[in-house]
Amino acid sequence: MIEIIVGTNRRGSLSQVLGKCLLDKYLELSVEAQLMSLQDLPPETFTPDAYHDKPVKVIEFTQRVQSSKGLVIITPEYNGSMPGALKLFIDLLPFPESFENRPVCYVGVAAGQFGGLRPVEHAMQVFGYRNAYNYPKRVFLADSYRVIDPAKGITDEEISSRLSEQAKGFIQFCNSLKNRD
Repeated sequence: MIEIIVGTNRRGSLSQVLGKCLLDKYLELSVEAQLMSLQDLPPETFTPDAYHDKPVKVIEFTQRVQSSKGLVIITPEYNGSMPGALKLFIDLLPFPESFENRPVCYVGVAAGQFGGLRPVEHAMQVFGYRNAYNYPKRVFLADSYRVIDPAKGITDEEISSRLSEQAKGFIQFCNSLKNRD
């Protein structure tokens, strides 16, 4: 199972729309995939107590991460980095088993010209530190309000094509790592 993680808890985000589009791309490739949206985490996730008394949804998401074949991280750019909700979610996951030798793929989203480059590179550092296998073919969506329509999804054919190619390559990457074990 490929877990596509929408890395923001902001309701109505373009990242959520993008997540649904990516899910469709993986399903079109006949790959088992599902969407994990951080907006589904309850408010108590964001309290200091969550480190010890994990909310049920965090436990469910943890099990999904640990049983996944690979992770696709969609990260919007918030103040030059990934959203705090994504970093907190990563911090709540068990070490080292959550990411150890797990393939991870990245899509950056931003209204600015760099398309989420900074949060993707930050996320890659964090996942690399946790011994994940970082898939090198990243996709960046600059001018997100121009290329993602809340009702229609991805409106730019070149970006849609790049996301499809990334998905195909990531599946091959996951399979090649699986065959090494």
